[in-house]
Amino acid sequence: MLLSTNDTVLFSYIEATGRGPSKWGQLDPKWKACGDGKSQSPIDLLHQNVKVICGQQDQLRRDYKPANATIISRGHDIMVSWKGDAGKISINGTDYNLQHSHWHVPSEHTINGKRFDLELHIVHVNSLGEAAAVVGILYKYGKPDPFLSKLFPSIKSVTKQEKSLGILDPNKIVFGSRKSYRYIGSLSTPPCSEGVIWTVVKKVRTVSREQVQLLRDVVDDGYQANARPIQAMNGRAVYSCSIRDGDL
Repeated sequence: MLLSTNDTVLFSYIEATGRGPSKWGQLDPKWKACGDGKSQSPIDLLHQNVKVICGQQDQLRRDYKPANATIISRGHDIMVSWKGDAGKISINGTDYNLQHSHWHVPSEHTINGKRFDLELHIVHVNSLGEAAAVVGILYKYGKPDPFLSKLFPSIKSVTKQEKSLGILDPNKIVFGSRKSYRYIGSLSTPPCSEGVIWTVVKKVRTVSREQVQLLRDVVDDGYQANARPIQAMNGRAVYSCSIRDGDL
């Protein structure tokens, strides 16, 4: 079964359905950017394109705190949402409040053309809800990821009805590095809205095969692989930025 973000317009990751990524921009007028946007995500983080180091003001400062959270299957992915004040990140003097996290199998972003086994997206919005900042963390097979380990029982029993996780500390999401890539892109699912500030942690962390398989098993059929293809750079710059504070 195919399921979209608004449950009315279907989208798929399989081109043979006629509703795959190359057709997203034609499925709904609100999704036009998916087809003709010039700053789309994900991208290949090619080292030779990283030529500029961020200034101090562009560093990401993380200030998370525990808050009530829920888990739900959106059909195309699993989403963990924080319902209270779970803290924020700050970039260039603007605060972006933590909203939710979700996973893509395999990774959406690549590094020097290499795709990894999993990618976590941590989504934040400014106080007006008008601008988004997303942190991406890439994973390769190895030791289990602690955050997924904590959520394992809840993911196994996830449904399309929100279920409470109680108090969940977002600091349990281990970044593992103070170094990151920064660029301006878009949401990687419809409506593919642009102007998103992306911060992709440089260190590739580990996740177990069992954890990735569970994330594949609990989504709808056709979404076991839910990674959008790499998008054109169109002259965009990629920066090397620091991450400050938080339990790294």
